[in-house]
Amino acid sequence: MILRILKSNRQTNFLTFSIVALLLWLKSLLWPFSYQFFEGENNMLLFKPIYRFVQYSNFLQVLLSLIFVVLLALLVQLLNNRYLILGKRIKLPATLFVIVVSGFTGFHTLHPVLPATLFLLFALYSLFGSEGKAKPYSNIFNAGFLLGIGALFYFNLVILFPAFLIGVAILSRGTNWRGFVIVSIGFLLPFLFTLSYAFLTEQTLEIFKTFEENILTPVNHFRTNIQLHAFVLVLILLTLAGSIKIFQQYDSKKVSTRKYFSVLFLLFLFSILSFVFIPVTSQEMFIIITIPVTYLVSNLFNSMKSRFWSELLFLLLIGIVIFMQFSDKFNLNG
Repeated sequence: MILRILKSNRQTNFLTFSIVALLLWLKSLLWPFSYQFFEGENNMLLFKPIYRFVQYSNFLQVLLSLIFVVLLALLVQLLNNRYLILGKRIKLPATLFVIVVSGFTGFHTLHPVLPATLFLLFALYSLFGSEGKAKPYSNIFNAGFLLGIGALFYFNLVILFPAFLIGVAILSRGTNWRGFVIVSIGFLLPFLFTLSYAFLTEQTLEIFKTFEENILTPVNHFRTNIQLHAFVLVLILLTLAGSIKIFQQYDSKKVSTRKYFSVLFLLFLFSILSFVFIPVTSQEMFIIITIPVTYLVSNLFNSMKSRFWSELLFLLLIGIVIFMQFSDKFNLNG
């Protein structure tokens, strides 16, 4: 029943994901907290002024994180509405995104990955706009530029640049060397502006030190969090089921849809690789991984013929997310 309503195209569903986000953030709003940053994590050039504004108010940090998540869910929905990633304009992606992200309770407060993901979605929106165009140079440049801006909030976003490079080749018709150069210039420009600013304000060493800390600092938040392991395991199972379903449907999907899912897969792949190759990567990368997982699982729920099993799986997902809101009451961590 719940899933059937969310799969519909009712305009009231635009309010649903905001209400769900508020309910799942309620505990954090009542007992607000601040994220425990490692050295340099909150010093990225574009995140630093935001954090300075709210650093003495835990409530404002939690409230701002809620606003970011609602905006992210809206963009996830707009991506599907504009490019029909799922083949139809259902309102499920926004609510599903909010539900999954809410399970990562450590990010019910302000973290650089939240504004960075906002720019990542803007970059994807622009990149998807290049699909089928003979000369999509403005779309490609904007995609690289927006990704670069996002990396100035959360530096680990640079790991996704190869996905955008390959995405240019997948989406653009008649791609040549110009497309790769343009997206690279767009991506590097925000860093060029940053280094120019650092030079003029005599902060060059400080900026480079911040970049270094945001690459090489080993972080251990995920390894000892047993509850988070359980939640991620559920998401892995849903992702596997969604992957099987998309492979079964691959030949029947529109060419554009196949391309979009290919780019989303690259986004997922390079996000996973960051856990292997970048010491600083921790649970915050799951916020980014939630984007491709949202579309994959939305497609799964939308394609399941059995209403009983689809509703049951969806209720189980909601159940474990609700459990995660109170998992700190259970001493399961090693």
